[in-house]
Amino acid sequence: MDNRRTANPNNPGELVREGVVMETGVGQPRLAKPMGVLVRRAMQKTRFLIRGVPIIPAIILPIFVFMGIFGSFIMPNDPNQIDLMYAINPPFWQEKGTTGFLLGTDHLGRDIMSRIMGGASISLQVGFVVVFFAGGIGAIIALISGYVGGRVDSVLMRLTDMMLSLPYLLMAIVLAAVLQPSKYNIILVLAVMGWSRYARVLRSEVLRIKEGDFVRLAKVNGCGSLRIMSRHIFPNIVNTLVILATLQLGGVIIAEAALSFIGVGIPPPHPAWGSMLAEGRDYMARAWWMCVWPGVAILLVVLSCNLLGDWLRVRLDPKFRQM
Repeated sequence: MDNRRTANPNNPGELVREGVVMETGVGQPRLAKPMGVLVRRAMQKTRFLIRGVPIIPAIILPIFVFMGIFGSFIMPNDPNQIDLMYAINPPFWQEKGTTGFLLGTDHLGRDIMSRIMGGASISLQVGFVVVFFAGGIGAIIALISGYVGGRVDSVLMRLTDMMLSLPYLLMAIVLAAVLQPSKYNIILVLAVMGWSRYARVLRSEVLRIKEGDFVRLAKVNGCGSLRIMSRHIFPNIVNTLVILATLQLGGVIIAEAALSFIGVGIPPPHPAWGSMLAEGRDYMARAWWMCVWPGVAILLVVLSCNLLGDWLRVRLDPKFRQM
């Protein structure tokens, strides 16, 4: 390979090597980095980011997310279609089972597999939206409380302590019963009851970060409080916020399933996993699949969220970066 550099006849201030034009500057030629070096660096960063990623959650959670997004296009049957001729049909590998209903049917002849896919859409929608709004409210309160301090901090933290002292699921049941069952009411109730967990943890991060030299320099340079909170402090608490959101996602899905199980969550005929469990408990002796498959779906999603949250904590927390 010819590594000789020659002057560009069109521009004497440039060098040409291997067909690549490079700016020289004032007596200091700058060589372009070979593409192979850039590719190797990108691969090294990728390996560092995914090092130790839990394989099973990394496979299971995207599958359920895919079902939640595209489930309506890939469902083998209508999840709400009633056909009493196929009521309590077992899974396809058992006697009298058919490939038309791979996981069996419920007491009304509805396809369990299609309802599991529909339930994934509902549970993940509720989970992600609640985490987004609860995390956003908690982060805003934590920023204001931790940065402003004084009486504002005292008032906001007493409010946070009051919310933390309330029994989360019990209050959610009461509020959901008052507001009438619906998906949007469940999102509202769980978001209102969940922001305090984010506020309490993130406030401690804000108190630590605001004492940093870069924040003091920003004040000296004349930056306002809003700019300091949004441009200097908030980016430094994003890692903690992401970890909390991932860990809380599983709890939100369980809470939604619990509310649907007792009849104050997602109303029928929507295929919520909790309501599927409630419908199948009376048929456990002769139709185990009505309860088992929704329970397995909840178990896999919640366990995957928790394991993924633990991995993110190890990867994003500076105290664990050498592990």
